Amino acid sequence: MVTHVPAEAHGDERGALLSFIEEQRGGIRRAVLGLTDEQASSRPSASELSLAGLLKHVVEVEQLWVALAKGEPPAVERDQGNWHECFRLVEGETVESQLAYWEKVAAETEAFIRSVPSLDDTFALPPQPWFPPDGRVSMRWLCLHLIRETARHAGHADIIRESLDGRTAFELVAEEQRTAAGS
Repeated sequence: MVTHVPAEAHGDERGALLSFIEEQRGGIRRAVLGLTDEQASSRPSASELSLAGLLKHVVEVEQLWVALAKGEPPAVERDQGNWHECFRLVEGETVESQLAYWEKVAAETEAFIRSVPSLDDTFALPPQPWFPPDGRVSMRWLCLHLIRETARHAGHADIIRESLDGRTAFELVAEEQRTAAGS
């Protein structure tokens, strides 16, 4: 962890969970800091992953899970025919547009989590072979899953960014802080 997640008010579990989600989002946002779309779309390792692709993926995943919890369809339906587009920018998409969309998704996530009556409330898992039949998960599980998913990919993003130009997460935090102080 390269940033500190400030403690919430005593007993504010929702606030704490949302703060940890936001802290992990920051790791991915910082990984694309100062890069062109071309740089962010490059794949400097044996992996097919790129920073732009990771960014797009985590945005879609967050939106999908919150939509599931709300009982709504996801903004983007993925299947075998278009799954590969989840990890790369397609025509008309940019890092900037994905970051702007993520701001909207993040605000919706926060508003939704703060509005549910209880973190113990549940919603149905989708009918996928990797989920138990008729499985249900809680809003708390949703938050923890978003933390896990985003953190996993933030770690990937750290490695990819360092492979691109040698910049480490610590350097990018410092740059972000300098930029924020200059605003």
